[in-house]
Amino acid sequence: MAYSPPIAELQFSLLQGTSAVTRGGGALDEDLLAAILEQAGSVASDVLLPLDKILDRSGATYSLGKVTTAAGHRAAYDQFIGGGWSALSLPSQFGGQDLPLALNAACLEMWHAGSIGFTMGLLLNMAAAETLHAHGTAALQQTYLENIATGRWGATMAITEPNSGSDLSEIRTRAVERADGSYAISGTKIFISYGEHDLTENIVHLVLARHDDAPEGTGGLSLFLVPKMVPQADGSLQPNDVQCLGIETKIGLHGSPTCTMAFGAGEAATGWMIGAPNRGLACMFVMMNRARLAVATQGVGIAERAFQMSYEYAAARLQGRINTEDQQQVPLIRHADVKRSLMKMRTLAAAGRCLMLAAADAIDAARGADTQTERTDNQALADILTPVAKGFCTQAGVDAADLAIQVHGGAGYVEESGVPQLWRDARVTTIYEGTNAIHAIDLLTRGIAGRNSARFNALQEEFVTIASRLANNPEQDLSHLGQVLSDACADLSAAVEVSQATLKTDRHAALAGATPLLEIVGLVAGASYLAAILDTCPPGHPLRARLRENFVFFALQLLPQTGALLAMISAGRQSLAGVFHEFDKPVGVRARGSNAFDG
Repeated sequence: MAYSPPIAELQFSLLQGTSAVTRGGGALDEDLLAAILEQAGSVASDVLLPLDKILDRSGATYSLGKVTTAAGHRAAYDQFIGGGWSALSLPSQFGGQDLPLALNAACLEMWHAGSIGFTMGLLLNMAAAETLHAHGTAALQQTYLENIATGRWGATMAITEPNSGSDLSEIRTRAVERADGSYAISGTKIFISYGEHDLTENIVHLVLARHDDAPEGTGGLSLFLVPKMVPQADGSLQPNDVQCLGIETKIGLHGSPTCTMAFGAGEAATGWMIGAPNRGLACMFVMMNRARLAVATQGVGIAERAFQMSYEYAAARLQGRINTEDQQQVPLIRHADVKRSLMKMRTLAAAGRCLMLAAADAIDAARGADTQTERTDNQALADILTPVAKGFCTQAGVDAADLAIQVHGGAGYVEESGVPQLWRDARVTTIYEGTNAIHAIDLLTRGIAGRNSARFNALQEEFVTIASRLANNPEQDLSHLGQVLSDACADLSAAVEVSQATLKTDRHAALAGATPLLEIVGLVAGASYLAAILDTCPPGHPLRARLRENFVFFALQLLPQTGALLAMISAGRQSLAGVFHEFDKPVGVRARGSNAFDG
């Protein structure tokens, strides 16, 4: 099971593609950066990778309200938090190390490549700690923040309910205020990652609920901190009315227990409000957006590992001949279509890496801004790039895992090869933390046609500038690709214009084109960032050839899809009108013989 952490590429990308590592007087120098990445990579390859197959085969087990993790999970967890890895980008006053979020994202890529099932729990701690730091009271921070940040206690995001998935307006978990300022929480949450486990002595749930007299809809949601065990004044922990009712049997991520949680099945669970009443969704967005960026790193990690496993297999497996006169079989890697598949996997990972680091760097820039104007501008960029990174990177992970199965052939369909696990683990990344379609709608309505439209226009101009600079490159083939990128930028501009116009007259039709629009943005952004990072790499640099190959392949083999996507968006209203009509009929009255459900 091959995986070698891409230390050199991550280090170069951080030093050249982000400003976070040099911001603040250059406190994070190149040697320290290299040391952190090397150690984080060692955790991925030496600790997590050997555990990953065990987590997949053994999973987590449930009995009488308790969840037991697989053998070796607890030891790896203790080793991970003992190394201080769970709090890299958090403030030192709460046990963190004050390092850039971009560096944390780079480490997350490697850890997810090692074991996405293991690392899933840690990213929730990181996101919960940031939420509590941003919106929690001083008392809650003093009691909970360092314990969560350092991984001593676990944390979850408790949002989804049986009748409320993506539509949060239907959340019905209730919160009744008590005389002491705490709240009695009652309700059931489903699909709660690491909702119950044996890794920590306590688990802190961040729960969306409605307090008494709250308005309907998402505007009536508040955020509450509900611990499994309530800390007492003497330092002891008192059980709260929080119960795990069971865990899901899933396609993948078997090492990550996905729980159904009951709050207040007895008298009521005790919780405390985070932030202001009816502002829960705004507070929870801190956690969701950090988690979404972390999920993007999952996609990149899977794509990178899929490439490396496939490369190793294709280099060793003898199969077929290149020419009819060849006497000996040749390695798979010499066949043209296998080369194409391998390059697609590699460039998907490379472009996804650029995107996730760009999003993380925008957040870092907003945090470290000297003025409110800079802070607002960088936060708007982060709000745009986060859904793009989440959408592109997670689909890249799924596509790369699928290609890995294909490259391995029949062996790729056999569990023993380890390749099917990559696809099974990757598949959920396009669904949780907001489906990619929801992120596409968010990008269209808020990033392109909404409050961040001016920043999105500025981002498009940046891509055009990169293309123009590339067109003036003295290397003829690269200058030619500058025109290819310029054409893709023009496709993006046209797609944005069509989408904005359609949104004003027919919102339903406009939203039907949101996903191909997200794909265009991802392709143009990925190509632009690949070109930009190549531009910073001097001739003779050890990575120059690899970065050049990545950009050339992406520009010639993937970027041309923008034209087809533009055509899909432009024809969206006409092509989907009949489908909308058919699907709008009541269930049970659709024509027999159609592909629609008869009810």
